This record gives sequence, structure tokens and C-alpha cells, in this order.
Amino acid sequence: MDVTIAIDCMGGDHGPSVTLPAACEFLRADPTMKVILVGRAEAFSGPHADELSLFGERVKIRHASEVIAMDEAPAIAMRVKKDSSMRVAVDLVKSGEAQAAISAGNTGALMAISRFVLKTLPGIDRPAIVQVMPAVAGQTYMLDLGANVDCTAEHLLQFGIMGAMLVEALEHRERPEVGLLNIGEEETKGNEIVKEAGELLRKSGLNFIGNVEGNDIYKGSCHVIVCDGFVGNVALKASEGLGMMFVTFLKEELGRNWFTRLCAAPAAHVLKRFKHRADHRRYNGAVLLGLRGVVVKSHGSADVFAFGQALHRCAEAARNGLIERIEQRMLEYTQSRTQILTKAPAEDNNNTQAVRTA
Repeated sequence: MDVTIAIDCMGGDHGPSVTLPAACEFLRADPTMKVILVGRAEAFSGPHADELSLFGERVKIRHASEVIAMDEAPAIAMRVKKDSSMRVAVDLVKSGEAQAAISAGNTGALMAISRFVLKTLPGIDRPAIVQVMPAVAGQTYMLDLGANVDCTAEHLLQFGIMGAMLVEALEHRERPEVGLLNIGEEETKGNEIVKEAGELLRKSGLNFIGNVEGNDIYKGSCHVIVCDGFVGNVALKASEGLGMMFVTFLKEELGRNWFTRLCAAPAAHVLKRFKHRADHRRYNGAVLLGLRGVVVKSHGSADVFAFGQALHRCAEAARNGLIERIEQRMLEYTQSRTQILTKAPAEDNNNTQAVRTA
């Protein structure tokens, strides 16, 4: 399936110096892909112009006169800058010219614009941000990571459904395991919202394994971990800080003196493999789930390799029918829930009549 991705070339800390070479590498790696590069005119007259021309009709350029700053208020960015590169990229998904959009720009603005332009899928109250986390056994998809600070049990259920459908689309895994992040594995643990969400997930038809704890994120105990945006964002930022600290400590100890540097030399291959496995750039690309279109958020500081990884994740989501999967699963859940609710009053009436007869 041919997929066209709209790329916000101006977003992020580095803008076109990262997004354009990443787009070129992406097009070379996958000849079925097409891109629409969105940005100011001067961005496409630089050193990458000749390289982009080699891809012919697989590359289109759409000019946008405005850029949303990384620290700009989302509400203002959405209302005022209607010709921003981010807004135009999302508009291309709305019009059907592109099947997905990607940006490394302001997260709040991207979420606000995407929700306003694309709207949410039927049965989805709020979009959620999902990120891939490295794990001992494979990788873990975790959501929500900051889009929704306060959530109801119903929202957490929706996150579970969307996360499971994402894993099916990206990893072609049938009935991925879903866990609910809690302070203990017991069903009695957690606040009322989490306990209620557990009950809903158990009845949802998902492959729900129950409550999981924070250490399960990196064990790979399940494929999808569900939590509210407050908890998820704290866990994500704590993980990033821990990773940076660990790498810093390792470098300091290996370079402490001539003896430690000498000992490190034979282990160079092992350290290289470790660096590859722990490289956060490989997991770049957070999907905004629940929208009527595929939108992916790249890390703002992403380099060419990291942005390329996000592009491939974006392409896989669009190519494997992520939106259709979520829509179908939500329809099935809504129908089953409606049947349960319509049966319940009838059963209650029958029980009441039986009591009266007795």
C-alpha cells in the first residue's frame, strides 16, 4: 500500500536541517512511500534541494508561511497561526492528500490542532499519547504519557483498546497483552478510578492480564501498559533521567584513570551493543491515538536517525490500518455494552415479577 506522509519540516529544535535529510533517507529505504514536505519556501532551497529532486513525484512541497514556536501557547497557536507548517500538515490528513502527519514541534499545539482539525473517533472521548519503551523482553507501549492528566475509568478503558490496536497494527501481534499500571497486582489496590478501570478492562474482551507495577514497564510483562497522563508523564521523565544518569556514571567510571580505560578497551564491542540496545533514538515517535487520522509526534531534539525512526513508525501505523482497527474495536465494544445494558433491565423486571408472584 502506497502511503503519503505530511512532514512538518519546520518543527523541533533543528527544523529542516534534520527533517529534510531524514525524509531523504526514509524515501531511499522504502520505495513505496511518498511525502509532502511542509514549510517556508527558503527551507527547500538549501543543500538538500538537489537530493529531493531525485525522488521525482514521490516528493511534493507545500509552502506554509508560519512556524509555531516550541514554547508557544497551544490555544494561541491553533487560533492565530492557521498557515503554520504544523497546521497545514494536519490539514493534509484531513483532506485525504496524506494518510499521516508527523511533527517534532510543540506537543501541546500538535495535540490541540490535531484534535480540532481531525476530531476524535466514535466512542473515543480523548486522544492519548503512546510511546514505545525498551524492555528486557521486547518493548512496551505505554499510554497516556501526558495528554490527559485527569482520567475516568472509561478513559483508561479506551486507552487500553487503542493501545492494543496499535500493537496489532505495528507488530502484527494478535491479542496483545494489556496491563493496568497500579501500586500492586492485587485487584483491591489503587484508587477507585483504577479499580473501576480494572473491572471495565476485565469485561472488555481485551487480553487483559490485570494490574502491573512500575518495574513491569521494563520487564516486558505485557505489551501495553495503561495509565493516566499524570502518572505516565512522570514515569517517562523519570526513566529518561535515570538513563542519562546511568550513562554518565558509566562514562565517568570507565574513564576514571589509565587502568579503567585499559580495562574498557576489551569490552568495547559489548559497550557498543549496550549503547545500541539502550539508544532512546530507536524508540522515537509517539502516536496521538484516538484521532480520525494518524499523527505522530517526534521528540523535539531528535537527530536525523531518530526522526527517521519516527517516520517509519508513522508509515507502519498508516499502512496497517490503525484508524480502522480502533474504530472497529470501539464499535464492537459499544455494541456489546449496549446489549448488556438492554438485557439488564429485562432481567431485573423478570426477577421482580417472580418475587411478586411468590
